[in-house]
Amino acid sequence: MATMHQKNEADTSQELQRKLSNRHLQLIAIGGAIGTGLFMGSGKTISLSGPSILFIYILIGFMFFFLMRALGEMLLSNLHYKSFIDMAHDLIGPGAGYYFGWSYWLGWVLVGIADLAAIINYLTFWLPEGTSFTPIGQALISAGCVLLVLGINLLTVKLFGEIEFWFALIKILAILALIFIGGYMLFHHYQTPDGTRAALSNLWSYGGMFPKGTSGFLAGFQIAMFAFVGVELIGTTAAETKDPHKNLPKAINAIPIRIILCFSTFNHDVSNTVESDQRR
Repeated sequence: MATMHQKNEADTSQELQRKLSNRHLQLIAIGGAIGTGLFMGSGKTISLSGPSILFIYILIGFMFFFLMRALGEMLLSNLHYKSFIDMAHDLIGPGAGYYFGWSYWLGWVLVGIADLAAIINYLTFWLPEGTSFTPIGQALISAGCVLLVLGINLLTVKLFGEIEFWFALIKILAILALIFIGGYMLFHHYQTPDGTRAALSNLWSYGGMFPKGTSGFLAGFQIAMFAFVGVELIGTTAAETKDPHKNLPKAINAIPIRIILCFSTFNHDVSNTVESDQRR
């Protein structure tokens, strides 16, 4: 008990600035989840699982909902926890905290590498045809992106929260715009260049809901799970949250449902618009 009391006093003296509000928390978590896994990975997931991708995102979303609830309970049980790494250190042992912390860091390094590769692919796709980047050019673009992210993270907590809020809002607006466009194409039976018409019947006309059977359905979980990575970022902001007893439960209860709606509706529109076995 004396050791715990001394630890709590030390933690209090090192407490971080609590500047993040409810809107910051929600947009940081939602923005962290919305990225290459959705924008770039949805096509591959649909090609594997077909329209059953809707079930995949709903199942993973509900799993993450309970995960977030458990995470919130643990964070609120001791406001001296700065992240879930502190929970592992305190409740399991220093070794677990050390292993968990570095594993999480390594995981995000790999995600960062994947995102940098995606940025190069996006630039190659959208720039004039024939545009390509040399290895040095790719390295410079990647270094510029890393320095930009580093610079944002070195800002004050409140300013970081504001920048994350507006960047995440751009992502959300982009998804809403794509959902609206997909609904418009479905309503007007838009015809793609290869002759496919947007229609609800596309959900079952090309092999049914499970065009590649159980194996394709299960394979879709791998990429879809990657799309949800970032939701847990709320667990790293607990020590910088303003009024955590009020704001953390709000964010944790709302985030999974909103992500499920965005992801499932987005992929529903894509499945209605194109065949699941298209190459692009």
